[in-house]
Amino acid sequence: MTRSRPAARVVLVASLLALALVGFGLSAWQIQRRAWKHALIEAVDSRSTAASVAAPGPSEWPRITQERDAYRRVTFTGRFVHDRETLVQAVTERGGGYWVLTPLVGERFTVLVNRGFVPPERRDPATRAAGNPTGNVTITGLLRITEPDGGFLRANDPGANRWYSRDIAAIASARGLTRIAPYFIDADAAPNSGGYPVGGLTVIRFSDNHLVYALTWLALALGCLWGAKLVWQRR
Repeated sequence: MTRSRPAARVVLVASLLALALVGFGLSAWQIQRRAWKHALIEAVDSRSTAASVAAPGPSEWPRITQERDAYRRVTFTGRFVHDRETLVQAVTERGGGYWVLTPLVGERFTVLVNRGFVPPERRDPATRAAGNPTGNVTITGLLRITEPDGGFLRANDPGANRWYSRDIAAIASARGLTRIAPYFIDADAAPNSGGYPVGGLTVIRFSDNHLVYALTWLALALGCLWGAKLVWQRR
């Protein structure tokens, strides 16, 4: 038995109304996301330009979060262990190359420091030995949260020493590091002898397309309402 046209029309109108409700809901959600994103941008701007504070110690590690602590300006004093550095593939304003992550061993714990960028021809530490200080140094930079998921479509391969993200736990395990902080520090632009690594290249940028998405969902919702009206009125 075939469905009558009036019944089919009711089903179509109901479907369009349901889609309209979904569109209105998603539009409202994007407006909420926009407000949250703007608050985050303001907080990060404030943290990254504030006076530096001591890097969080072990007692504070369980409370560190992306929302509260990322891009906080911190300082840490210790001794670099250059023979345990890790090169992580990077694409920067200077082109493709590597981030140089080096353990900085302090009195109570160790922090991985992203000392900065080196191009492929400086991958070998021997080509930039002048930039590797000995003895105690104090580093100032931005606190960054560990990146355990690898890079885009690329998983870290510790066995092959191929790194695409700054995964603190994996790097610490591969390099035999203990008492390691669950974050790393992006060093500031203080120059290194010999010019490498180049610090201060942290990009603080957040996508903010939520208003566009909200208007798109709103337009689709209104379109569904208009379509439902036309179907319902059609003879």
